[in-house]
Amino acid sequence: MNSRVHILMYHRVGHFPDRMPSHRGQYCHLPRFKAQMAMLRHLGYRVIGLDEVVAGLRGEAALPDRAVALTFDDAYVDFLEHAAPVLAEYRYPACVYAVAGMLGGKSEWVAPEGLTPAPLMDAIQLREVQAMGFTVGSHTMSHPRLARVESVASITRELVDSKQVLEDALGRQVDHFCYPYGSHDLRAADAADAAGYRSATTCLRAAATARDDLLTLPRKAVHQGTTAFGLFWKLLARNHYKSPPIRRNSPAA
Repeated sequence: MNSRVHILMYHRVGHFPDRMPSHRGQYCHLPRFKAQMAMLRHLGYRVIGLDEVVAGLRGEAALPDRAVALTFDDAYVDFLEHAAPVLAEYRYPACVYAVAGMLGGKSEWVAPEGLTPAPLMDAIQLREVQAMGFTVGSHTMSHPRLARVESVASITRELVDSKQVLEDALGRQVDHFCYPYGSHDLRAADAADAAGYRSATTCLRAAATARDDLLTLPRKAVHQGTTAFGLFWKLLARNHYKSPPIRRNSPAA
């Protein structure tokens, strides 16, 4: 029985210059995104939602062979404009992680890195995404590097308040969380557990397996230079963690 799933990490999807000068992991050119989604279908990969990922990794349901899950960090407007129509064409589920304290604003956290802030979806657009069958998860209130936050109380507020804001906006329970920048430590993972999230994803590079803590799940990043063949290679590769994963006493219940 299959016990692993490849969780893919995207950020923006759209039309960008051929070679962005930096932070290429932030971008996926729309023609390449279309080719990647077609490749998944052509080669028999099964795209599943995070609820199915959780159930499969907990042993409550069988994971399909060649299981893949799609996640999109930050909830950029271009997800709705460009990615969502392609996903709808293939009937692929996906999770969009929204920064709850910046809905309808711009990704101001990228400015210190030399990037131009881009528009983020507002509550109305997130409800539209939800109505299309996609999942909305939390990406904190303000997009901090949680492992660098000194106060446990501040970490807790980022996770608890963002969950509440999104649930109020969507009228639905928010079960999934993503650590901004992949930055997490034991305090952040425990805060995710206490806040009631069923899963939380990182930037650790590997396929997720039943051995992983559901609140520190690894993902594989897709960036601007990733072709359809490149994505296929990522799915074949048995990546190792870039850094040691956080190990808690027990996985999420």
